[in-house]
Amino acid sequence: MTETSDGQSDRFTDPLVRLWRYADRILVRCPKCAGCASVLPEPTTTARPGPSNPHRRLSCLGCGHTAGWTAPRHDNYWIVPELNGPDDPYFGLPLWLRAECCGGNVLWAYNAEHLALLESYLAARLRERGAYRGSMSLVERLPAWLKSAKHRTEALRTIRRLRTTLPAD
Repeated sequence: MTETSDGQSDRFTDPLVRLWRYADRILVRCPKCAGCASVLPEPTTTARPGPSNPHRRLSCLGCGHTAGWTAPRHDNYWIVPELNGPDDPYFGLPLWLRAECCGGNVLWAYNAEHLALLESYLAARLRERGAYRGSMSLVERLPAWLKSAKHRTEALRTIRRLRTTLPAD
């Protein structure tokens, strides 16, 4: 992606990722202190990493609150929740990176990487699809209001405001 003098990128090519790519670390509002907490795959499980991991851990560095989540079972498989926002799919908590935008819509992201993808997409003057892979990518599934050119400035302003709330790593 190349950048112009006004800070906008010339081109964005869809990386063809799905939302689950950003689900290993989900930033949420802590139910105890309202600070930023993380929902991560449970580190002690032998399950494979990723959104299909049936065990999650909520952890707040601000107040020390922790909680566990285990997917319900049906016969021999785990039922993992559908990934969508603006609440986290495991504990149902509000996402940390969420704000009203563009006439009452909610702009949200799971983490800094997800937010960066949205910003790159919105800032680009030319948005290209990647090579077809058989299903719709995260970018292809973005709501029409967010893709609209008339909302670009406000959406980018909202993303920049959300970025200022990110915790230091």
